[in-house]
Amino acid sequence: MPVLDYQTAFHLAPVGLVLSRERTIQDCNEPLAVIFGYSRAALLGQSFQLLYPSADEFERMGERISPIMSAQGSYADDRIMKRANGELFWCHVTGRSLELTQPHAAGVWTFEDLSATRRVTVELTPREREIAAQLATGKTSKQIGRTLEISPRTVDVYRARLMRKYGSTNTTELLQRLLRH
Repeated sequence: MPVLDYQTAFHLAPVGLVLSRERTIQDCNEPLAVIFGYSRAALLGQSFQLLYPSADEFERMGERISPIMSAQGSYADDRIMKRANGELFWCHVTGRSLELTQPHAAGVWTFEDLSATRRVTVELTPREREIAAQLATGKTSKQIGRTLEISPRTVDVYRARLMRKYGSTNTTELLQRLLRH
């Protein structure tokens, strides 16, 4: 019978796993490399920025995660990420900080590819991707505005842009298309 230890479990986990330090990949498993289309060796020592559609989104997400991780010790969301070939895809990300006072100092992260059930079918700006991710969780314009530190009216403007891009006539239809595509 094979020996089952923590390192074996880490490498055989059915989801992408990362051990991080200051938002840099210290170790990861093969499923993570497959999800993002890199070799495992190419990811080691790299900033998480490599996995984001833009440097701006990487920075804003880090700022948003920090207070939540400090308060709760963990963070989870669905967001649009980027593969090595440039393809954008929906990904469920969950993380746990090892130090509440320094949320990015060290952590454990999981990444689950949602592209089989949710597709990125239209080209979106970084802010539209953020708004779409927040809408998909069922948040109101006011809640999204607080989370992203923008006005609810600005959220409504972006929601209208998303509705045009997805060819939807109301928010319910937009949500169905975001979650189905």
